[in-house]
Amino acid sequence: MSETQSATIQKFRDIVTKLKSYEEAIGLMYWDLRTGAPRKGAQMRSETIGMLSTDMFKLGISEEMGQCLDALEADLEQLDAVTRKLVIETRKEYNRNKLIPPELYQEYIVLTSNAETVWEEAKAKQDFDMFKPYIRDIVKMNQQFIDYWGAKETRYDTLLDMYEPGMTVAKLDAIFGKLRDQLVPLVQAVQHSDSKPEHGFLDQTFDIEGQKQFSNFILKQIGFNFDAGRLDESVHPFATGLNPGDVRITTNYLPNDVASAVFSSLHEGGHALYEQNIREDLARTPLCTGTSMGIHESQSRFWENLIGRSRLFWSRYYEDLQKVFPEQLGGVEVEQFYRAINRIEPSLIRIEADEVTYNLHIIIRYEIEKMLFNDHLSVDDLPAVWNEKYESYLGVKPSHNSEGVLQDVHWSSGGFGYFPSYSLGNMYGAQMMNKLRQVMPDVDERIAKGDLLPIKEWLTEHVYQYGKLLTPSEIIERMTGEALNPQYLVDYLTAKTKDVYGL
Repeated sequence: MSETQSATIQKFRDIVTKLKSYEEAIGLMYWDLRTGAPRKGAQMRSETIGMLSTDMFKLGISEEMGQCLDALEADLEQLDAVTRKLVIETRKEYNRNKLIPPELYQEYIVLTSNAETVWEEAKAKQDFDMFKPYIRDIVKMNQQFIDYWGAKETRYDTLLDMYEPGMTVAKLDAIFGKLRDQLVPLVQAVQHSDSKPEHGFLDQTFDIEGQKQFSNFILKQIGFNFDAGRLDESVHPFATGLNPGDVRITTNYLPNDVASAVFSSLHEGGHALYEQNIREDLARTPLCTGTSMGIHESQSRFWENLIGRSRLFWSRYYEDLQKVFPEQLGGVEVEQFYRAINRIEPSLIRIEADEVTYNLHIIIRYEIEKMLFNDHLSVDDLPAVWNEKYESYLGVKPSHNSEGVLQDVHWSSGGFGYFPSYSLGNMYGAQMMNKLRQVMPDVDERIAKGDLLPIKEWLTEHVYQYGKLLTPSEIIERMTGEALNPQYLVDYLTAKTKDVYGL
């Protein structure tokens, strides 16, 4: 390698490190804004985030960055694997962001930062009209971005590709169509079953401090490193990976629903395990994150559901939960609890949904997002369309917008195209679990003993350590020997439902 090339690589790495430093600082401010920053400071904090984000944006599309990329791409095959992938990923961001005027980008960042704060208040007040001007502007600006980038096969494809590279409406329509066709009969069979789980014992008051205690305990059990992370509280649970040594997650404690915090803690904990276990040589680079949101969600859903909602898991940990809540659960058998937390019933709230109907929640959001960007659905009509689809797909209708169109935080941050990642994550996760059972024949015994760290280590070996170094398809094909196959999810859900309901 010539001295000139070495100098260019160093210069490029220096810029990338500075960009990552900006990202970490901004991420910390976002976390603070969502976890208790004074409300009166929200507007000024949003403007500060906007200014710093714009400085980061400008550095990422600077002439200096462009020159480094041009020079390194001329000898791309001579670069080591990490630097080569770093150049490829940085070029994608450079080309995409170069098309956006910096002042428009800053306006958008301030808008979405303010929108998240307004969303919290609007949700608390059940007031969609309060949030409507913000969501209208966010959709409008995303449409502008698509115009700058150039629409793919459909306008919505452009947004999907940002979260799951290579994913399209055509592919998702086919995947979701097959999933819906196989899951709806399962839901119908359950509704006609005479063996419905009793779950009244969950409708009691569960002390918040006790819930916090158990959430911290169970996160340690799955391998969450509290020396490299923390658990806090927010209106909507989320995970923020500032760097592998500082990964912050939140949950939401409901006094009348102990299961909510348990499973949201496991869900966000799965995201955190991914971020905490990325290779050290990828730190302070854009490769130090999940390879796609689908793969990221595979890990949150893996730990929340495939592990956390299993009979084996609770055969080990139910006694620990009973010790925290002896009055509420002392007389409830573990099998009763297992069946209760796995009952299937149409519901309004996505994050509280069972594993089967959950995917219908995602399909509803996917279809609405397609309507917004491909069919120009008016934001004014969002509540009515939302309510109509819930009644049609799940047979339930929101009584107010906080259990309807205002329930999720994602649109306030501009996360259009993100929701399909949850169902894709379910599919990836089921396929990974199928492979795990092949390579670790005693996995059931390990789960039943609470010996969960070997599972985390296996996932680290095949998923976590690579960060964004491998593509989603490379991850799943190397790990399981085949491309994404939704049938594993259908088979898992069918077998589990028959078990719980005695079908």
